Amino acid sequence: MPRGNGRLEWRGAFRRWGALALVAVLAAACAGPGAQSTTTAEPDEPEETPTTVSDATETTSQDSSSSTTEVLAEGPSCGTDEVVLNAYFETGFDLPFELAEEFSNQFPNVTWDIKQDQFTNLMNATPRLLSGDNPPDLIRLPSMVSLVHDGLLKNLDDYATAFGWDEWPQSQLLQNRVAEDGTRGSGSLYAMGLNHSLTGVFYNKELAAQVGMTEPPATVEEFDALLAAAKEQGLQPIMAWNATASGGGLAFPLQHLMAAYGPIEPINEWIFQKPGANINTESNLAAAEHLQRWIEAGYFPEDVNAIEYTDANARFRAGEGVFIFNGDWENAVYDSEMGDNVGFFLFPPLEEGGQVAAMSAPLTFGIATNAPNADCAAFFFNWVATNEVARQINVDVGGSNPGGPADLPIPPAAAPITNETLAAGAEVAKANGQMDFIANATGAIFAEGWTPELQEMVGGLQDAAGLLEAVQAEYENQLGR
Repeated sequence: MPRGNGRLEWRGAFRRWGALALVAVLAAACAGPGAQSTTTAEPDEPEETPTTVSDATETTSQDSSSSTTEVLAEGPSCGTDEVVLNAYFETGFDLPFELAEEFSNQFPNVTWDIKQDQFTNLMNATPRLLSGDNPPDLIRLPSMVSLVHDGLLKNLDDYATAFGWDEWPQSQLLQNRVAEDGTRGSGSLYAMGLNHSLTGVFYNKELAAQVGMTEPPATVEEFDALLAAAKEQGLQPIMAWNATASGGGLAFPLQHLMAAYGPIEPINEWIFQKPGANINTESNLAAAEHLQRWIEAGYFPEDVNAIEYTDANARFRAGEGVFIFNGDWENAVYDSEMGDNVGFFLFPPLEEGGQVAAMSAPLTFGIATNAPNADCAAFFFNWVATNEVARQINVDVGGSNPGGPADLPIPPAAAPITNETLAAGAEVAKANGQMDFIANATGAIFAEGWTPELQEMVGGLQDAAGLLEAVQAEYENQLGR
């Protein structure tokens, strides 16, 4: 990308998120990319975007300058000398790039050397990058436990004390804590979220009305009826992606079905690597069988195994697909291209009034143990969650709750769809229904477990029972159990 006027010129090229991830989206996690595709780098050579060079006189406001002086005197910071933050971002997400640009606007001594890669590639490359000769100051983290075990991630407990993160709602931090026994959800803090995303079901309002949807379905059975009606009318019931490069996107609907058929606690325990955790349960088998019925009924595109995340979203925005399982990180793009024609609802339970649940996880970033600019990177984390402009960017671009101190209000959202997802997130939080993404259980479970097994299910080479058996075996193999 060209450089100009002392600022990053990637804004247009990365305008579209288009991975939880998955993540959510992944995802949160789940982790994600958009309508304009970017070149995907090989795992050993992530694509590099230009380093920011900010002009202090043109981009720093008087208010920003005064607040900077105050913060620099309080604790860990970026100082006043020139700093170049070495960062690895996930391909396609606008939010980190927008935040990086604004950070340099407010702190002109900080510039960025940003490389990017797809989520699945980062899963494989992260250990090597963290242990290399030029360890990243900031890196998007697909998983954490093995990295902590190998001493590759910096312990953030001292920063949590210095910045007062321990006084924030602790639900924001639990997923990024790792205990001495290697399980997540407690112990020391090793990562922070740039926001707190939510997944669910987006829908094309015109097409949904065409298949008889007057309000969001209250049960899985009602959702099934809408899918059948869409199929009968020659519409694509669910737009999805399941290509290797983007990871098995059918894990999104699968996990929502898991939460409908059974409790979410065993799912989180499996993701957090609790001893004895098993994804192959009776309720998860029922969920996987339900997904298999959707596949056999033709509710997903015939070429879903060849569809990448960016393409799936472009096709949904263009009107192909009544529904798509995705995360709130897509809000800005959906709003810009679909306007009032896009809506959102949480995936329904089996029985009306049942468990309210969704994948809701931070967009997780960590700091290498030997990162040369760790203080500045931690200061960036704190700024993202507490700065008024950064929080507004999080809502407008990320479409998500910016987190941070409980007494800070969530900025108003310009996009109606963002107001819908923020309200849904509050509902999930009230019900204590947050799940991490099943792709985040280990560093390679998404690439070597869920993705190939889901692809084989689409191809008729795997059934629900075999899917869960194979993924559990791969999980145990990766954990050495």
